[in-house]
Amino acid sequence: MGDTGSLALGGGLGAAAVVTRSELFFVIIGGIFVVEVLSVIIQVISFQTTGRRIFRMSPLHHHFELGGWSENRVVLTFWAITLLLGVIGLSGLYRLGSP
Repeated sequence: MGDTGSLALGGGLGAAAVVTRSELFFVIIGGIFVVEVLSVIIQVISFQTTGRRIFRMSPLHHHFELGGWSENRVVLTFWAITLLLGVIGLSGLYRLGSP
């Protein structure tokens, strides 16, 4: 897809979230992506301020791989978490729209 396509899709989803006033639900549904980004931010801030690392490596999925998890286990775990967060987010979005 490349940068242009992925940025266009992300911008479109962000605009749709703002127009429908459902930004929080998009953060919940995309929770794995939020956690991955936050792990990098936390790692950089920690290393720059204290010189110590919090994770073995960031983004977070590399931390688990260095901890001995297989790539398949990381992917399946992240899929399961994404499915759970998706159900939670969509159910909250559904309840918001119901009378």
